[in-house]
Amino acid sequence: MKDKELTNRGFTLLEVLLAITIFAVGLLAVATMQISAIRGNRLGNEVTQATFLGQAKLEELKNSTDIANEPDANDQQGIFNRSWVITPNTTYSRRVTVTVAWTTGGNTHNMVLNTVTRGGGN
Repeated sequence: MKDKELTNRGFTLLEVLLAITIFAVGLLAVATMQISAIRGNRLGNEVTQATFLGQAKLEELKNSTDIANEPDANDQQGIFNRSWVITPNTTYSRRVTVTVAWTTGGNTHNMVLNTVTRGGGN
């Protein structure tokens, strides 16, 4: 009876290896999820910055006294390239399009913002 009691105590090497394997697979899944979350957060941060830069340029142009003679242009803000185009909309208004583009990780992204504002040369 003592021999049977001794064989039922503890884990075998095979059980321990199987448990470690299952645990390792679970850790790899969590690590993969963490990497995806970090990438998503980075992209969200970049989109927020691009939106802020585009809105800032729109507000700057909208607050100008008259944008009828403003030239189309672009500028560089860190990794972001911001460009704007002003086109006639009606006699006394202009359509303003601001595009913010950037490249990260080999992927090119862009954000386009449009508005209609006063500015007909009066």
